[in-house]
Amino acid sequence: MDKKLTGKTYDIQGFSVHDGPGIRTTVFLKGCPLRCPWCHSPESQQFKTELNWMKIRCLGLDKCGKCLGVCPHGCVSEGPEDTDAAGAPIRYPKVDKTLCDECGKCAEACKAEALYMCGDDKSIDEVMYRLLRDKPFFDTSGGGVTVSGGECLSQPDFTFELLRRCKEAGISTAVDTTGFVKWEVIDRVLPYTDLFLYDLKCMDSKLHEQVIGVPNELILDNCRRIGESGGKLQIRIPTIPLFNDTVENMEKTGAFLNGFREAVELIQLLPYHTLGVSKYDRLLRNEKIFVAEPPSDAKMEKLRAVLALQGYIVIIH
Repeated sequence: MDKKLTGKTYDIQGFSVHDGPGIRTTVFLKGCPLRCPWCHSPESQQFKTELNWMKIRCLGLDKCGKCLGVCPHGCVSEGPEDTDAAGAPIRYPKVDKTLCDECGKCAEACKAEALYMCGDDKSIDEVMYRLLRDKPFFDTSGGGVTVSGGECLSQPDFTFELLRRCKEAGISTAVDTTGFVKWEVIDRVLPYTDLFLYDLKCMDSKLHEQVIGVPNELILDNCRRIGESGGKLQIRIPTIPLFNDTVENMEKTGAFLNGFREAVELIQLLPYHTLGVSKYDRLLRNEKIFVAEPPSDAKMEKLRAVLALQGYIVIIH
């Protein structure tokens, strides 16, 4: 494998306790073929490095203003009068993303790091150096490394080599995936993956395509083939109001999994939340965002019981 192989990452998170068993370090890769309107990590969707702006960090143009005049395309200009978090008057910069080519000049000038670039090209060796620091935690907790996204299998060569190197170093591995990739990609990483954290969002393919942008046949087929090939699965169901939060959807999910039940170690229900909404503002995208009331504890328990009655181990997180 070429030692110059790089992956586009947007975060490496240590002490992750919800991305598989034990204490884990999760490597997040950019790029995803799905467009879930509730996505809590919109910075993961694009495959390219992107400019972000975190308003709360900005010092304002009067105190700083270093971002003005540095953009070669004139993307950054003076914005209107505003107020800061304390209610004091402030003038923020205005960024026109329609002119932006993500060159990063304004982010380099921003000493407060209000403007920053999301997406780093890292080599396998760089990532492994970071992961090996946490190996004592993996060894004592039964944890390991989870490769996530975005859709990490959309960077197949990097993900394969990272998993292979982890196994070579005696580190347990997990892949967090949407399953919307060619089977050949999954088959290649299967021998180096101890656990697949596998998203099943909706059993109705037409609704799946209408809301997320792709049908679910490939996703379901890949899930089944992992189970039939000896892989281990932790099924993750983001529970979204007005989309899949029904008894019928849970019943159909359980019936589908029954065909390879022995491969399903756990089903994890992930209640919808609004924590990712502010990230869309940081990306300076003019997009409609799905916002709803998060499901109640009673609603989540009712859905959990549907799957539990079918004999699955089900948790809510």
